[in-house]
Amino acid sequence: MRFREYDPDADRAAAHRIWREIGWMGETGEELLDLYFTGGRTWVAELEGEPECLAQTMSASVRYLEEEVPAAVLAVVATSHVARQRGLAKRLSAHLLALDAADGALLSIVGHFDQGFYNRLGFGTGSYDVVFEFDPATLIVSDRARTPRRFTRDDWAILHAAHLARRPAHGRCNYTSPVHFRVEMMHHKNCFGLGYCDTPDGSPSHCLWLDADNMNEGPYRVEWMVFHTPEQFRELMALLRSFADQVRLIHLQEPPGLQFQDLLSRPLRQRSITRQSSFENAAHAVGGWQVRLLDLAGALARTHLAGAPVRFNLVLHDPIADLLDDGAPWRGIGGEYVVEFGEESRAIPGSTAALPTLTASVNAFSRMWFGVRAASDLAYTDDLSGPPELLQHLDETLRLPQPNPDCEV
Repeated sequence: MRFREYDPDADRAAAHRIWREIGWMGETGEELLDLYFTGGRTWVAELEGEPECLAQTMSASVRYLEEEVPAAVLAVVATSHVARQRGLAKRLSAHLLALDAADGALLSIVGHFDQGFYNRLGFGTGSYDVVFEFDPATLIVSDRARTPRRFTRDDWAILHAAHLARRPAHGRCNYTSPVHFRVEMMHHKNCFGLGYCDTPDGSPSHCLWLDADNMNEGPYRVEWMVFHTPEQFRELMALLRSFADQVRLIHLQEPPGLQFQDLLSRPLRQRSITRQSSFENAAHAVGGWQVRLLDLAGALARTHLAGAPVRFNLVLHDPIADLLDDGAPWRGIGGEYVVEFGEESRAIPGSTAALPTLTASVNAFSRMWFGVRAASDLAYTDDLSGPPELLQHLDETLRLPQPNPDCEV
């Protein structure tokens, strides 16, 4: 087993083979795949001299309350059929995370195929994404949409800039490179964009990007939206409602902070009468992404909380340490710390006998810090424990909005 950087000339054919072998090529195509590999740090693991596993991380920023925190997205982990169950994917992923941490990323986010694999790298499951499937005719919108501008794949640069500047929300993830955004726009054959350019410089002010399984009746999927004001959001909803004379179903992920069901007419009745049909109205919730801290002291230095300060000992366990070679530039963040949460937060190596002690995996601590779940709740389902009084104090201090990356990770 040997890890090395991806060589686009020497490894291109092997990467394409892996993608086809595991069924990921789909509509992506070789050219898009080659473009995607230019967007981040890409490494391969060799087995018997052949690249059989490939992983990529992409530089990003994640919004934590009012702070923009440097981060890395673990964007790709792909293993061929001949290299499964050999530890290549875990160890290669751990190696890339170590490089990201050494380069200053304070946390990492990953979109997972299922819960379990990335937990071994210290990731904890994020908040639920709620996806609504609804008939656009049931949207309760009094506004009438103006004639929108049509956007195409060729508009990727101005749309990427608009997407980066979208309504800020706790947990929002922005890729540093536009490559991920551009490839996602080009990934499906029936993609199109609609929106408005009300900014002084004529750039997109509010818009959405859609894809369709069936351009005639749907379903249509809203891949992403950009808006900044209630009026802009309602105009986009009115735009979706205008499809109702032809389109029977739209899929939309609930935007951060909003309760989309407020905008649907009799949603439970619609769910009942469309059940098991091709255009069933429904809502689904799943934790489809995970998060972990890479730099405890660095992340806490960006953490400013309004609640009463709380100070405690932290015994932190990091499973990634067992997956890293001795020469790795970073060994995880396990250890003992004195931690303080408050207006100024910090983590200092060591312990103080007079303080209460919180014991946690990095998986569970990252979820608590990010606001996925409160400390008292994590004590029931995750690897986190401490005196009840400490857990209650942490609950009161870490009162955070539900985090939402609001993008494809």
